[in-house]
Amino acid sequence: MEAAGSVAVVIPSWNSRELLPACLDSLRDQGAELELLVVDNGSGDGSVSYLRERGVPCLSLPRNSGFAAAVNLGVARTAAPAVLVLNADTVLEPGCVGALLEALAAAPGRGGVQPRILQLEDPARPGGPEAARLYSAGQALSADGRAFELGAGEPQGAESRRAGEVFGVCGAACLLRRELFAELGGYDERYFAFYEDVDLNVRAQVAGWSFAYVPGATVWHVGNASWQAGADRPGAWNARLVARNRIATQAKFMPARALPRILAVELGALARAAAQRRLRATLAGKLEGLRWLPRMLGERRRLRREGDPQRARRWLGRG
Repeated sequence: MEAAGSVAVVIPSWNSRELLPACLDSLRDQGAELELLVVDNGSGDGSVSYLRERGVPCLSLPRNSGFAAAVNLGVARTAAPAVLVLNADTVLEPGCVGALLEALAAAPGRGGVQPRILQLEDPARPGGPEAARLYSAGQALSADGRAFELGAGEPQGAESRRAGEVFGVCGAACLLRRELFAELGGYDERYFAFYEDVDLNVRAQVAGWSFAYVPGATVWHVGNASWQAGADRPGAWNARLVARNRIATQAKFMPARALPRILAVELGALARAAAQRRLRATLAGKLEGLRWLPRMLGERRRLRREGDPQRARRWLGRG
C-alpha cells in the first residue's frame, strides 16, 4: 500500500443531522483522495434529506441495523484499499487521514491505525487540541479481558504524544486495511453496537495483524451523541449490549485459568449495576451472552485452528 492513495470513509449515522455538517466539513484538506459513503441507520431527523441536498453519497437503510452492520455494508459498497471508519460525532484536524495512511503503509503487517482522539465538548467549536482531554490513545485490555480506551478522560501527557503499537483501535475513528476487513469478515453484526471493535481487534491479533497509535493525526469525538439522541433508554440499552458482547468476546480468546477472575469481576459489575439502577438491563445482557456461549466456544476453536490466541492474550493487563 502506498502512502499517497485513496481512502474509503465510511460513516454510520443514526439521527445525526446536527452533527454531520461539522464532520463532513472536516474531511477537506486531508492529504488523500477520499471515497465517502454515509450509511444512515433509519434516521427520523432529516439526515437523509440533508445528505442528498448536499450531494453526499448515502446508503439509506429502512431501520437501525446497528453500528457493525452499517459499517460492513459501507465497506462492501466502497473499493479503496484502506477504510476509515468514522463516527458521525467526530471532527478531523487537517491532514489527519494522510498521516494515518502513511503510518498504515509503513508496515505491511499492520492491520489498522488510530489517531489521537480528543474529547469534543462542542462540535461547532473544537478549540485547541493541546488543551483538550483524551478520549482514546488506543485500546487496551485489562487482565480479565475487559477493554478500555487508553487515557480516557485524562489530560494529555508525554505518553499520549508517543506513537507506538497498541492492542487495538477505537471504532470511533480508525483506518483499517481492506485486506484485514475481508479476511475477518468485518465487524460481528450480532453485536449490533459496543465491543464490536474490541472483538475485531481480538480476532485480528489472533490472525497475526498488529495495530498502531498515531498521535500526529488528531480527531475530535463527542462520544455516544447519536446513541443519546436516538435511543429511548440509552443507558439501559448500552448496559445490556456491553454486558452481552463482552462475555461473547472473552469466550473467544481468554485462557481458561482466567475464569475465576472474570467471575469475580462480573459479580462486581452486577453490584455496581444495582447501585446505578441498571441491574435489570445488565443482567439481561449477561444472560443473553451466556446463551451465546456454545456458538462463541465454537468460534474459539476455529480461531485456535486458524491462528494463535496468545497473540491477543499477550496484551492482557498491559495498560
